[in-house]
This record gives sequence, structure tokens and C-alpha cells, in this order.
Amino acid sequence: MSDGKDEAAPKKAPEPSGVDLARVALRAAKEQARARGDAAQQKKQARRGGLRSGARADGRDPMALGAAINRLITERGWEAPAAVGGVMGRWPQIVGEDLAKHCEPETYDEDERVLVVRCDSTAWATNLRLLAPQLVARLNEDLGHGTVKLIKVHGPAGPVRRYGPLRAPGSTGPGDTYG
Repeated sequence: MSDGKDEAAPKKAPEPSGVDLARVALRAAKEQARARGDAAQQKKQARRGGLRSGARADGRDPMALGAAINRLITERGWEAPAAVGGVMGRWPQIVGEDLAKHCEPETYDEDERVLVVRCDSTAWATNLRLLAPQLVARLNEDLGHGTVKLIKVHGPAGPVRRYGPLRAPGSTGPGDTYG
């Protein structure tokens, strides 16, 4: 029979306090420190390559600047943009001194594989448009097949239009006078 107390209720374990609580906290702190130490050790070994450097050359040894740059270009996939950048630096040798005096490369769109060239006169722009197929073949021979598919030729840029020698700040031109 029941005297009002629930006999089936589970007995609760007493809450840790005092020294027991300190032991639990110390054990948890030790486990966390061990886990951090293991992680730091793994990072250190990964950074070192797993083994210490020895008498023979390996991947961790210093390398020449040119080799480091070539490795970076290869790892990042920058071969085509770097090659086209080299073309822009060697433009006079590729197209000839006479043409290079009047036409210079501006941009290269890697996705479209289009080289944009600006000329200083419309006559030179027309001349370059006629030479564009041979120039694309020459560039692809130098850079690799399909690096440049098209050369867009732009003529000279016109001067910036200003409406008179004096302008009011914020003015949109002569049309704003008569509101």
C-alpha cells in the first residue's frame, strides 16, 4: 500500500559539489588540453611535411624566385593570362616595330579569348584589322593553340567633350540653364 510517496520514482544521484565538482572540471580541462595539444602537434607535423629536413633536397627547401613564381602560376591556373601578359610586354617583337608604334594591346578577356588592341589612327586600325587573322595565328603559335580567338581593334579615342572653358560644379551642360 501506498503512504502517499511514489515508490516507483527513480532516485536521483546527488549533484556533485565541492571537491567532486572540482575533480569533474579538472578532468574536462585535461581532456580539452590533450585534444588541443594533439591538434597542434598534427598541424606542426603537416607544416613540416611530416619529417624533419635532412641532408637531401626535398619540397621544403628554399627555391629560386623564378621557380617559385612558375609553381604559383601553375598551381593557380594562371598560365594563359601570364602568357598573354608576356605578349603585351613583347608586342614590338611580335608585330614589328612599325606596327607597335601605332597600335598597342589594351586588355585580354580570358573567358572569351579576345585581345583588344587600340590604334592611334583609323588608318592603322584598318591595317591591323586586315592583318588580324595572321596575327591571331602568330599569337596562337607563340602561346598555344586557341589562346586568342579574336582580335578586336579599336580606333583612336575621341577627346572628352566639355561644354566651354568654365563649368559650374554639378552642372549637366547647357541644357540645365533653362530648367
